[in-house]
This record gives sequence, C-alpha cells and structure tokens, in this order.
Amino acid sequence: MGANPQTIIDKLWDAHVIATRDDGDCLLWVDRHFVHEGSHHGFGQVRERSAMIARPDLTFGTADHYVATRRGAIQDQDCVRMVRQLTQNCAEHGIVCFGDGDPSQGIAHVVAPELGLTLPGLLIVCGDSHTSTHGALGAYAFGIGASEVAHVLMTQCVWQSRPRRMRVRIDGTTGPGVGAKDIAMALIAKYGTGYAQGCAIEYTGAVVRALSVEGRLTLCNLSIESGSRLGLVAPDDKTIAYLRRAPYAPQGEAFARAAQDWLALASDDDAHFDHEISLDAAEIAPIVTWGVSPEQAAPIDSHVPDPARLSDPAKAEAWRDALEYMGLQAGQKISDIRIDRAFIGSCTNSRIEDLRAAAAILKDRKSRVPGLVSPGSRLVQQQAEGEGLDRIFIAAGFEWGGPGCSMCVGMNGDVVPAGERCASTTNRNFKGRQGKGSRTHLMSPSMVAAAAVAGRLCDVRELMRESV
Repeated sequence: MGANPQTIIDKLWDAHVIATRDDGDCLLWVDRHFVHEGSHHGFGQVRERSAMIARPDLTFGTADHYVATRRGAIQDQDCVRMVRQLTQNCAEHGIVCFGDGDPSQGIAHVVAPELGLTLPGLLIVCGDSHTSTHGALGAYAFGIGASEVAHVLMTQCVWQSRPRRMRVRIDGTTGPGVGAKDIAMALIAKYGTGYAQGCAIEYTGAVVRALSVEGRLTLCNLSIESGSRLGLVAPDDKTIAYLRRAPYAPQGEAFARAAQDWLALASDDDAHFDHEISLDAAEIAPIVTWGVSPEQAAPIDSHVPDPARLSDPAKAEAWRDALEYMGLQAGQKISDIRIDRAFIGSCTNSRIEDLRAAAAILKDRKSRVPGLVSPGSRLVQQQAEGEGLDRIFIAAGFEWGGPGCSMCVGMNGDVVPAGERCASTTNRNFKGRQGKGSRTHLMSPSMVAAAAVAGRLCDVRELMRESV
C-alpha cells in the first residue's frame, strides 16, 4: 500500500484536476456532457458570444423532459418546440443527439449507462440534479446549473470545490420485497435529507455488492436527495459484465485493458473518509413517503407519525404542514391511505429490472386505479415488449407509454390532477411536483404495483405471499 492511501473519490478527482485557484476550487476536465431540452440556455449563451463548442464529440443530447410519452396525447406546442430545438442545437454543432423518434432515445440517466457512454473513471456532468445516477458504474457524476452548462459547452471544463468524503456502508441481507429504492429511502428517512451535505458518497457493504447494476443506478440516483454532491459504487465484476457489449464502450482487447483499470479504482484499504454511516439491512422494510420531502417516509406497516411527539418546533411545524397538504391524519395507518392513480417510470425506476418487478405483481391481477408506465428508453421499451411485459401492464389496466421523464415532473403534460394521490416510482414528492395540488407517495416499482391492485398503499409482501 502506498504512503497516501486514497478513496475512489480522491482518485477520480485528482485524475481530472487541470488547475487549482487560490481559494482551493479546481478546474476539472469533463469526459461526458449530457444535454437535454432544458439546456437551450447554454446553447443560447454560446450563440450570443459567437463561441464554438469545445468538444462536440464528448457531448450527447437526449430528448427526455418534454418529449411526449403517451400515445395519442395532444402535445403542448411549447413542448414540441423545446424538443425540436434540442435536435437543431445539436445538429448545428455536430453533437450526437438521441432525439424524439431515435432508436436510442430516452431519459439521459437511463440511455447513457445502457449505451456505455457512462464508463468507470469518467467525470460526467448534465444540467439535471439526478446525474448522480451514473456513479453506479464508478463514474464521478454530478448535476450542474445553466451557466455551468454554457461553460462546459465552451471549455469542456467546470469549476468545483473539493467535496468531503463519506462512506455509507449497508450490510446484512435484505428481506422479501425490499429493493434498492427502499434502501435509499430508508437512509434518507433515518438520517435526513441533509445528512451528506457537501459530501461525495461511496456506497459499500454486502447489500450494495449484492445489488445489480440497475439497483445501484437507483441507489446513486437518490444520492442527491441526501444533500450530497454525488454518490458512487466502485466497479466490480458486475460492472464489467454490464458494460461488456455496450456499443459505446471499448471493444475487444481494449475492453479487457480498460476493465483492469476500472477494477483498480477501488478505495485503498486504509483510505480516510471524513464521515461514515451505516445501515443494517434488517432495519429496512418496504417504505413509502407520507409527506412532501423524501425524508418524510416510513415503513408500509407503520402509521403516519404525530408532529406532537417532536421536540424540535420547526420540524414539528414542517410535519403539520406536510400532513395538511397531503390530507392525512397523525396516527393513520399508512396502509389505509387510498390512492387515485399510479405511475411507474422516471430516471429512478424505469429500467427493465424495475418493469419486471412491477409486472410480477400485476400479472393476472387488475388495477383499481388508472396507471401509466413510461419505460426509461426505447431499448428498455423494446426489451419489455419482447418479454411481454407491456401485455401484462395493459391487461392489468395500465397505459403503456413511451420513454421520457413523463409524470415525474410533469413538464410534458403528464400530470396528476390537483387533489389526487399518486403512488409513484419517482424521486421527489415536493408540493406540486407532479402537477399543481398533486399528492405524491414515493415507493418502489413493486410497491406501486401493489398499491394499484389494492387501490391503497399496500405492503407488497402480502401479494408476494398470495402468489406463492
């Protein structure tokens, strides 16, 4: 072991530093820059300055936020314009764009990993907070603001302050019905939405190693909800297998050499972390949110908490406000909360593994509420249809949509009507996130399927036992 053992966070940071200012901030080289419809501000600044795109070959466009996902839906013309503008901006600057109708179109954080645009060791940015998703493959990935998008377009670099390093260890064995979404939500519910403020997280432990790459993508996706800069998992054999035939990954002997380098990115045994926390898998049950923050969550077999029991007046007031907005009562059984609709999709839970999990619960059952499924990409959509998952969803009463962000943030017209309650696989349950006055309950894909069948928030383990 060398004299200065490093975390994977240190290794990736140091490999990308170009210059350091007197205040300690560093100029970092960007290996991949993903742009979407909302990136038009950055392109506009490039145009205003009569500048050039520094590395169009390292920039990739994806139509996801505003693209239509429901067949036959009347699309708002502003949305149509935004999608068209992305394609035009990319074409003008020679940028590869997976636009509407492209065979590889979909959500950036689904498309890039499956195509091998996301690789271990790369520094990746995008004008979207959930860019942390890509850390599941051992990349240093984070979201940037509109002005930073323009800066990266023109320089292929970004200024950042060095984050503190945090290790989150999850050990033990998860129980039935518990997946990556439950793990991430359990962490946030236990430690709060600010537990990793200013930190980069490395997820470790037996539970993390047992997760598939798709599960790790979900875990890292939700890192941003902890207040962290990003989250990542060190590459292992699962990472290598996932990327082996990805079209943008190295091929042949080059892949074998790259794989050796990727595996060497692991944190050194004696590496120092500024903060460490842990979670025992035995503590994790299928979990849902009851309030308007990801930390306002509880196991499905518990009750809505009582603000009166809190000693912190500010937190108690926040809880009372959340209960009023959500139309819930303290002490109410969470499994008694009725829902009006269900949504399966978003960059958090729209991969083939997610769709399989939901379909397994819905098979030979009927949904009591309207539901929409939006696969994360055209490739996921094709694979799901090849496996017959679309037919299971349709038979259960769900609408089978196309790929895009869809009802996660409602930018494309897919919204939850005011006052309605939605069981959702998305990442945020803020007030009005899915539409003005909407009420969102976050949970895993299998839990959304169970809620749809029951017409209320439901413990998926009950339906799993019925299927045995």
